[in-house]
Amino acid sequence: MDPTVTIIIIVVLAIIVLSVFLSFFPIMLWIAALSSGVRVGIITLVAMRLRRVVPSRIVNPLIKATKAGLGLNINQLESHFLAGGNVDRVVNALIAAHRANIELVFERAAAIDLAGRDVLQAVQMSVNPRVIETPIVAAVAKNGIEVKVKARVTVRANIERLVGGAGEE
Repeated sequence: MDPTVTIIIIVVLAIIVLSVFLSFFPIMLWIAALSSGVRVGIITLVAMRLRRVVPSRIVNPLIKATKAGLGLNINQLESHFLAGGNVDRVVNALIAAHRANIELVFERAAAIDLAGRDVLQAVQMSVNPRVIETPIVAAVAKNGIEVKVKARVTVRANIERLVGGAGEE
């Protein structure tokens, strides 16, 4: 066999093995986490792959939370993801609540998210109340005077009572 053909076969096999290795071991994500100050082990990232968790959906929000000064850990975020929650939305809501001096812990935000509510919108509504206008209600009094009423309701979200509470509808 020709030596150049052997070298080409070896290079192709090395590229295939390297691509399989890098797809299973997210080295670039691990380097990004380490450079951001988030301590995540490469074994933890591989274990996430084995649990069918996309590591970037956990590590990127963890990097955001760490840079914002929140004390979250990877197990909290991974358990919320496995429960069917949106980790990125919860972390964004926690950052917004932290910036607005609203006391919101991860467990409460995760419960609101798992209840089907938009946590970030609830935090934003708690900071900036929303005004809802009702349609015009018309009625006729006994003496024949027609009364038309249009109400404006200011809605401010109460984070502590949000799970199981009434919505905008």
